[in-house]
Amino acid sequence: MINPAKFREIVSGRRQGLQASLLRILLRCLETPYALLTALRNVGYDYGLCNIESIDTPVISVGNLTLGGTGKTPLVQWLARWYQDRSSRVALVSRGYKAAPGSLNDEARELAEKLARIPHIQNRNRVQAARQAIRDHQSQVILLDDGFQHRRLHRDLDIVLIDALEPYGHDHIFPRGMLRESLNSLCRADAIGLSRTDAVSTQQRKTIRNRVQTLAPQAVWFETVHQPYQLIRHQKPANNLTWLRNRSVAAFCGLGNPSGFQHTLTTCDCHIAAFRALPDHYAYTQQNLRSLATWLAHEPAVDAVVCTCKDLVKIGRSEIAGIPLYALDIGMRFVHGQSDLEDCLQRLLTARHSVAA
Repeated sequence: MINPAKFREIVSGRRQGLQASLLRILLRCLETPYALLTALRNVGYDYGLCNIESIDTPVISVGNLTLGGTGKTPLVQWLARWYQDRSSRVALVSRGYKAAPGSLNDEARELAEKLARIPHIQNRNRVQAARQAIRDHQSQVILLDDGFQHRRLHRDLDIVLIDALEPYGHDHIFPRGMLRESLNSLCRADAIGLSRTDAVSTQQRKTIRNRVQTLAPQAVWFETVHQPYQLIRHQKPANNLTWLRNRSVAAFCGLGNPSGFQHTLTTCDCHIAAFRALPDHYAYTQQNLRSLATWLAHEPAVDAVVCTCKDLVKIGRSEIAGIPLYALDIGMRFVHGQSDLEDCLQRLLTARHSVAA
C-alpha cells in the first residue's frame, strides 16, 4: 500500500528512479479502465440515459475535479452564511464519507460546530437526503457538499474549486494522477474558483485561469485565499493568532492536501519545527495518538502542536505529550470575483421568491 505522500511524489514525477518509473507505468495502465468508466457514466447522464432527479428547492453543489482537499469546507460555510443572512433556511447534504454508522463524519462534525443552526444530513442517497431536508426542516436552499461527480441530483448552480497548488491533478485521472474525471468535465461547471491563490505567483494564476476558461468559457471565475483567523483549543476559542508569531510549533493534519494546510500555517509567521502528514479522514485511535506522542518526543522542543479543526473534533484533547494542542481555524477570503458569484446566488434567491409568489 502506497501512503498518500509517496503516491503524490510518484504521480507528480517528483520521485525518480527505476521503481518510481515502473509504478507510473503500472498506474497508467490502471488509469485507462477507470477513465473509460467515468466517461461512460458521464455520457449516460449527458444523453439522458441515466435519470437526473429534481427537487422543489434550489440546489447548489460545491465540488472539485481532483482527489484531496481544495478548500470546499470554508466555501460551504461562506455560502451557508450568505443565504442565512438573507433569511433563507439552508440545509447541508453530503454523502458522509467514512462516517461511523449513526454518526457524522469529521467534516460534518466540524461544520456542526461552526454552523450550529444549520441541519446537515448525511446519506449516500443524496436525493433522499435533500427531500428529507425539505420535509423535516422546510429548507429553502440545499448545499450539496462534494457533489460535482454526483449527477443524479439536479443542481441549479454547480461550483467547482481548483487548488492553486495542484490545479490539474498532474494531468492524469486516478490512479495515475489526482483527477476524478477528465478536465473536460469542467464544461459542466457554472462557477469555478481558484483556492489558495496566495500560494502561487500572479503569472501562475493567470496561466491557470486561461487554461480553465478554454475548457469552461461560460463559467463565472473567482479566486480565494485561506485565511486563518483564530486558534481553537478543544472546541473553545483560545489564543489570538498573534500568539503564534515567532513561536516554534509541530504540526500535523489528516487532509487530502496537507501541503495546503502547511502553507496556510506559514502565513502565521511561526516556525514549523516538524510536520507530519496523515491520510485523509485519519482515525485518531488511542494507538494512533500514542504514535503522535512518540513522534513529538523525538522532535525539538516546541511551544505548541497545531492541527486543523477537522482533526481536533476527532481528537477531543487539549494537549499531546504534555504540549498544548491547538487547531487553526481557517476561513475564506475572496480576492477576485466575489460580486460575480454573488450575482449567481442572488438569481437563485430571486427565482425562488418568484416561484413562491
